[in-house]
Order: sequence, then structure tokens, then C-alpha cells
Amino acid sequence: MSTSTPARGAWRLVAEREITTRVREKSFLIGVVVTVLLVAGAVVAASLLSGKASTEEIGVVGPEASAIVEAADGGPIAENDNTSFKATELDSVDEAEKAIEAETIDVALVPADDGGFRIISLTAVDGTIEQAITAAVSQTVLQSNASAQDVDLDALSAGTTTTTSVLEPVPENDGARTAVATVMVVLFLLTVMIFGLQIAQSVTQEKESRVVEILAAAVPIRALLWGKIAGNTVLALTQVLLVVAAGVGAGFAMGETAFISDVGWSLVWFLVLFLLGFIAMATLWAVAGSLAARVQDINSTTLPIQGLLFLPYFAVFAGNDGLTEVFSMLPISATMVMPMRLATETVPAWQLGIAVGGTIVAAVLLVKLGVRIYERSLLRTGNKLGYREALSLAAD
Repeated sequence: MSTSTPARGAWRLVAEREITTRVREKSFLIGVVVTVLLVAGAVVAASLLSGKASTEEIGVVGPEASAIVEAADGGPIAENDNTSFKATELDSVDEAEKAIEAETIDVALVPADDGGFRIISLTAVDGTIEQAITAAVSQTVLQSNASAQDVDLDALSAGTTTTTSVLEPVPENDGARTAVATVMVVLFLLTVMIFGLQIAQSVTQEKESRVVEILAAAVPIRALLWGKIAGNTVLALTQVLLVVAAGVGAGFAMGETAFISDVGWSLVWFLVLFLLGFIAMATLWAVAGSLAARVQDINSTTLPIQGLLFLPYFAVFAGNDGLTEVFSMLPISATMVMPMRLATETVPAWQLGIAVGGTIVAAVLLVKLGVRIYERSLLRTGNKLGYREALSLAAD
């Protein structure tokens, strides 16, 4: 076998070929743009639908109703829902009903015939409004009745309050953190699957068409492997960086600066672990392609790799915290699970160290093992090879 091209520079030529070939494909560019737009749009939509401050305009008839709405505006129910209430004074119940039918207001609070109050709405009453107004009516009227009877309501209600203590409080923005964690898991899985299958198919197509024999005559086989790994890693990491940048940029544009800072470090570690994990997985995909004799064989040669990816994926969504913790420290699976944990909880530094260190060691070992199998199987034609069979072959 000729090695007219020095191995040191050959892998760069292969990597450049991989990159230029892919970026010229319209489907690849369209896929990147669509993914970036979807992520940015999802962040904007989530921000718009999240608990933004809102003001509810409530029509009131009489000073008592106005005072009740004012009390509800400062009550705990309104504060928890990030909602404020504004009273719009009306002259009569008829005017309130006409305003609701004309949809100039959504809800009205008017005196009831039994001496209490009545909430009027065109269809259903918003739950927050109903709870806040009902609580304010009870508190306001009770205080008024107590004063009329010369009763000290504060002394009467002493000791009736209940406070809550949480030993393991849920992190702020827990729902949004979980969403970010889910996106990171899915993004890693999809990116590795899409790019991985393309690597395997590319290797097999070159092998099946005998193009690889021409390449191997000028470039060392291990340089072909390193070039494919390097080129596709650059492409995959660039795509992920664009997606993360789009999400972060959309978050800042929507004013979610506090939340972005909360998940910022988890995104950084996601990129670090993604890089390490993708290099290891790209090696396995290339090896799977070299073991196949035809493109149709890829499904069977890549089956162990797919199992390696989907096992932690299903374990994460099984909801078992202990299992998730274990997978977050195991090599390779840590690249998918650890960033998710970092986004949703406080992870001990030693566990993060094990995840990163273990993945680095696994990546190095898998690349070395992959080179051995790749060199032995790439130029073999005929039937597909198994992993053990390829290792037992003599190097070319």
C-alpha cells in the first residue's frame, strides 16, 4: 500500500473533503437552518407562554366591590400567579353585563341579592380570578363584620396560620430547566444518530464502490478514519453551537437573562461533553461502516451503537433518580445524561469529574480500538464482518 501523502497532513485533507462535501448539500444546510429556527422559535414561544406579569381588568359596582378587588390585587394568590387586578368602576349591574357582552371587560364583581357578591363572566371564570376574589371577599367581609360586632379578629385568628418548610426545594424555573434538559438530551441523541448514520453510510458506499481502494493507495487508512472523525465532528459541533447560540440569543431577546445565567454552565458542560462523546461515537459509526459489505448491512453493524445510545435515553425518561445518577457518570452515556442533571439539580463536583474523566478515557480507548478494527476491515470485501472477526484479522 502506497503512502505518498504524509499521514500528518492526510487526515486534514480527508476532513476538508468531508466538510466541503456536506456543506454543499442543500439538505444539510436546510436542516441546520430549520433546526436553528425551531429552537429559537420554541424559546420565544415558551417565554411568551410562561408566567409573565399580566393585568386583569375587573368591572366593579359599588365602593365595597372596588375595595375587594384592591385587596385581591395585593393578595398571595395574585402574587403567586404573577397577576394584578385593576378595578373599573361601573354604575349598575346592567351596565356591567352589557360591558361583558361587548367584551370590553372579562369579569365583573357586583353586589348579590343575599348581601354578598356575585362574579359575572361571559363564559367561564378564570380560576385565578375566582380564587383571588373569593378569598378577598371572605377576608374583607369577615373583617367588616368583626369590627361591627366589636370583635378583635386578629386575636380571634391567632395561631391559625400554617407555614410550609421544604427540605429539598425545587429549583427556580423548574419547568423551564426541565425543558432545557430534555432539549439537550434529544439534541445529543439526534445529532449523533444523524451524523453517525451518514458516517457509516459514507464509509460503506466508498467501500462498496471501491473508491476506498483508490483513497487508501494515496492516504493511510488510519488517516482516512481520523479525517472522517475530525470533519464530521467539526460539522456536528458547529450545528450544535448554532442551535445553542440561537436558543441563548432568543432567551436574551425575550428578557430571560436570569434564567439563561441559571442554565449557562450546564450548556457549557453540554458542549464539552458533546465534543468528547461525539468523537468516541463517530469512531464507532465509522467502524460499523467498515464492517458492512453493503449499505443494507448497516442496520445490523450499527445495532450495538444504537443500543449504547438508547439505553441511557430510555433510562433517563424512566424517572428513576438512582439510575439516572449512575448513567450520568458512566462513559459515553454521561455525555447525554450529565448535562441534563446539571440543568435541573446541583451535581457534586466529584460526579462531574468522574463523568468528564471517564468519557475522555473512553474516547481515547475507543479511538484506538476503532483504528485497529478500521485498518483490518476497511479493504475487506465479500460478506459483512463481526467485531470479533475484524479484530482477529491481520492488519493490512
